[in-house]
Amino acid sequence: MATLIHHASQIIPVAVNRERFKAGLAMRELHVIQDGSLLIEGEAIAWLGPAAEVPSLPPNTNVLDARGKIVIPGLVDCHTHLIFAGNRADEFEMRIEGLSSEEIAARGGGIVRTVAATRQAPRDHLLHETRRRLDRMLSFGVTTVEVKSGYGLSLTDEVRLLEAIRDLGSEHACELVPTFMGAHEVPPEWRHDRPGYVRLVAEEMIPAVAERKLAEFCDVFLERGVFDRYETEQILRAGRRHGLKPKLHADEFSSSAGAELAADVGAVSADHLVQISDAGIQALHRSKTVAVLLPGTSWFLRINYAPARRLIEAGVPVSLATDCNPGSCMTENLSLIGALGCIQLRMLPAEVLTALTLNAAAALDRSDRIGSLEVGKQADVVICDVPDYRQLFYHFGVNHVHTVLKRGRVVVALGTGVGDPLPRSG
Repeated sequence: MATLIHHASQIIPVAVNRERFKAGLAMRELHVIQDGSLLIEGEAIAWLGPAAEVPSLPPNTNVLDARGKIVIPGLVDCHTHLIFAGNRADEFEMRIEGLSSEEIAARGGGIVRTVAATRQAPRDHLLHETRRRLDRMLSFGVTTVEVKSGYGLSLTDEVRLLEAIRDLGSEHACELVPTFMGAHEVPPEWRHDRPGYVRLVAEEMIPAVAERKLAEFCDVFLERGVFDRYETEQILRAGRRHGLKPKLHADEFSSSAGAELAADVGAVSADHLVQISDAGIQALHRSKTVAVLLPGTSWFLRINYAPARRLIEAGVPVSLATDCNPGSCMTENLSLIGALGCIQLRMLPAEVLTALTLNAAAALDRSDRIGSLEVGKQADVVICDVPDYRQLFYHFGVNHVHTVLKRGRVVVALGTGVGDPLPRSG
């Protein structure tokens, strides 16, 4: 069935020329259509433009009245650690009381605590909890989600997590993008032999994951006390040899030349970048790597924010993501991250919307089919109950989403239940 979204206050295409991403001043260009309409046929966008110019409609077209509302591309959350067991609410309290990450780790907290809980959790529990998180994301207008492994840190457990991500992706309305992150931390049983663990990741985990086609990307946490530059490069190049595209946690707590390495290895994205150097910014500018900024993590941990304005002014494509994880940013609300992008990173609302759609899709190597409202692209579309896109971030902390369509199908409809079609309107 065809669907016409009719008489929207604004339709926000984000891009009109099939750009892979936008950088610099182009991030502000949304190509807004006032009093617009958008026609979906099957799973793709068939037409969009002024409501007065709607073409002849196919028989039995379903018409959704969008008066007083805006239409945007489905949001893309391009950096999450969504599959895990347990929680670390007590560590949240410890941080408020002034304990550092090192002190929390000394008490048995941090990533290894979540690893222990995740290893022990039954598969059904992991699926149930992750499904609930995905449901929340979908309700906030997120239609594509990157999900990292990394709370298994053994061959068996990493494969188990990636298989769970695959199975969730086959059933959930959100499109899931799997990333292998066996190099999230060195597990306790390998602390005496770091080089041995690096070899395990590069020579056993990566080939097994690639052979089973369980991941699209390989990510490494390059950071002081975690993985150094040499170890990180070893793992990313091993991933590339087996067909896993590189991503990188870079320059989060210390300046470790992570951005430069991301550019050197042709990473699809470099993420965090709180402590990026001027040389790192220039390296990203010369590359095709997308900068993924995670202001929710900086806010949660009360640390500095990534230099979004410097990156944008240098011509680096910038994206934003939740970093949803149990230790440093426990939220599924990508719109709230957008508000932090405006308030804390001093990004304009138009730049933020580009960062949450087209550029986020580019950070997942998918901007050829999602991330903008263009004819022929996948019909991932969100209707929001505000008359102007700036209100998405100005009026923060609430959910403005009215309707979500994934591949042309209504998957969230306010007041009528998930997946139920909206009533027709003239």
